[in-house]
Amino acid sequence: MITLIIRSIIVYCIVLFAVRIMGKRQIGDLQPFELVATLIIADLACIPMSDSTIPIAFGIVPLLTLVILHHLFTLLNRKSINFRKLINGKPVIVIDKNGINYSALKKLNMTLNDLTEGLRGCQCFNISDVAYAIVETNGNISVMLKSNIQPVSNENLKIKVEEESITLILVNDGKIIKENFCYFGLDENFLQPILKQENIKNIKDVLILTIDKQGEIFLQEKNKSCKTLKAGIPK
Repeated sequence: MITLIIRSIIVYCIVLFAVRIMGKRQIGDLQPFELVATLIIADLACIPMSDSTIPIAFGIVPLLTLVILHHLFTLLNRKSINFRKLINGKPVIVIDKNGINYSALKKLNMTLNDLTEGLRGCQCFNISDVAYAIVETNGNISVMLKSNIQPVSNENLKIKVEEESITLILVNDGKIIKENFCYFGLDENFLQPILKQENIKNIKDVLILTIDKQGEIFLQEKNKSCKTLKAGIPK
């Protein structure tokens, strides 16, 4: 029993390492060669974990081989367009100005139900609103709405808006996220006057504290209502 536990821990750590260095795509965003590698890794991991008579190396070596092969494919994917088309395929237009391209759907082995379901996933419930729809190489559908359907933008209305800014978490469940302070030229002392102003005696009482480039702070203590504050940050 102890042997199985140890083997399971070893295999788990190796699979975690393999998946971690293979990237951070979600399952639905995987390219074909990435999905194949993921499925095989899952299967290979079960062999040495479930059967103690099989040497653990018989599971580890194929796993590491797949990781190397994945990196080789990824490198070739970046370097060669032809290899990229061969392995991943290419985006296919399934709706254009003439409507639904039925022959393209057949080549993709897609039905009209698949197409309409994908459109609904893009918040498009009426095919007549679609100017173009493209099935990407990972199977997702990208939609361009017709001009009269597209939402009005600030540019259309000639409205000037402030430059967009990422919002960073400075405190997460009572823990200070040190690496996020440097993005806006801050240090941990920045928090002290804010905590004092809000009568927060212990940083562990803070559920979340975020800040954006404009100095707008979102603060919520544990088991209390959230607050929005304003603070000056270096330009």
